Amino acid sequence: MKVVTAEEMRQIDKQTIEGIGIPGIVLMETAAMAVFRSIQSNFPECRSVGVIVGKGNNGGDGLALARQLCHEGYAVKIVLVSPPERFSGDALTNLQVARNLGLPILEVLSEPGPKNLGKEIISCDLIVDAIFGTGLRGGIEGHIRDVIDWLNSGERPIVAIDLPSGLNADTGGVEGACICADRTVTIGLPKRGTLLYPGAQSVGALEIADIGFPHSIVESQGIPVNWTQAAQASDWIPSRPAYSHKGTYGRVLLLAGSPGMTGAAVLASQASIRTGTGLVTLGIPESLNSIVEASLAEVMTIPLSETTEGTLALAAKSQILEFVERTAPILAIGPGLSRNPETVRLVHSLILEIDRPTVIDADGLNALAEGKSNRSSAQSKKADNILSHLPTHTILTPHPGEMARLTGLSVRDIEKDRIGVSREFAREHEVTLVLKGVPTIIALLTGEVWINSTGNAGMATGGMGDVLTGLIAGLMAQGLQVAEAGVLGAYLHGLAGDISAESTGMHGLIAGDVLESIPEAIERSRHRPSRDEIG
Repeated sequence: MKVVTAEEMRQIDKQTIEGIGIPGIVLMETAAMAVFRSIQSNFPECRSVGVIVGKGNNGGDGLALARQLCHEGYAVKIVLVSPPERFSGDALTNLQVARNLGLPILEVLSEPGPKNLGKEIISCDLIVDAIFGTGLRGGIEGHIRDVIDWLNSGERPIVAIDLPSGLNADTGGVEGACICADRTVTIGLPKRGTLLYPGAQSVGALEIADIGFPHSIVESQGIPVNWTQAAQASDWIPSRPAYSHKGTYGRVLLLAGSPGMTGAAVLASQASIRTGTGLVTLGIPESLNSIVEASLAEVMTIPLSETTEGTLALAAKSQILEFVERTAPILAIGPGLSRNPETVRLVHSLILEIDRPTVIDADGLNALAEGKSNRSSAQSKKADNILSHLPTHTILTPHPGEMARLTGLSVRDIEKDRIGVSREFAREHEVTLVLKGVPTIIALLTGEVWINSTGNAGMATGGMGDVLTGLIAGLMAQGLQVAEAGVLGAYLHGLAGDISAESTGMHGLIAGDVLESIPEAIERSRHRPSRDEIG
């Protein structure tokens, strides 16, 4: 599903009206009807509604909704927070219709707005926010801010039309006041801001209302951002034909682990085998081999040469190259690998010499970033050189801290623009980037971006990234292209977390729970649903 900016949505709306000839007031009526159906379905006990209306098209949607509600027997009160003389176009038409029908209209245009508002709608079962849509510029201040603060402090549920008033449609940022909705019925397509934090927490349950924008017009916009849905995931699940064997499902070589970090190696390799990989081999420092073998019945191991600190040594390179030459596996590098300087040199050397599809995570990413904060310009150039030599079939899976080390940006700057930062990095370095977090962003070297739709707060605990690494590598081993593996891997990882939370709850959810839920996540996704999962 495409995800739009405010400008992209305006262009779709404009071309539908001017190019196709569907009148704007028809689109407004259809949008209002979609919100009406949502209220009927989700608030069946509701009998009275207060509709808070601004002067733009969002307010026009609210006025059309108020008329439809009244026609169906609801008690309706309309509250204008903008002067009637500032209404225009289709919004003005709907205001005039509401007046002609004698609908109750209150104007709250200045102080003490909330006090007057309270007297009018205190008895309403539900509030509809139709103040601002995608056209909002800057923060909300003055009497409208007071109105929003008062609405948020009340106990009545709030339904927002298109997006909560005060939410930046492009960034998810909030300046000044913002409606805290219980449900948002967004029109046509989801806006970026409804999926990005911090604003997404004001959206409540998100519902997409299809009001008939032609697919040809949507496609013509070249919209680069997508929201992963169940139907798309279903298309990418690897097949499992009856006439097959373990060699059919590929091979993964995972280079991971160091003293105190054997758990990362175990989780990543188990995730890969749980995903359906035919053969998984863990390359581990030789002194740790007996430890991990006790935990890995289904995963093979290769004891590799180690440093005096028990981490992978540069001497392990020949062993690794021989294995890769013989078996042609998918590579996964990094979980628990350590930041030992010799191990870092090993990672650099392998990247420069092995041209195989590779997932790089954790200390593998730290190895890529090594030297960026060092005063030595030679070291910095070497780190940049390593990034420039990454094959196009590489997936990087950083969390924001690792991304900061790779880019030189602050974590705060990354979090403010997760889509933009990820997209620029993936295009510059011609890799697939999976920026973990809320939400996880998958950026492709083509400039296309996917926002992941699964996962929960219980997954904010150690080891989850290790599971994701093994899962993505396993999908690539089974034949998925790099981009598909990145998008589907993030989706299945989050879905496995959601499945685990169904039984354990989010508190106390651990990476091992998610690991065990991977097969069920795949099976739930295998059969294409009759309609997309939303939210």
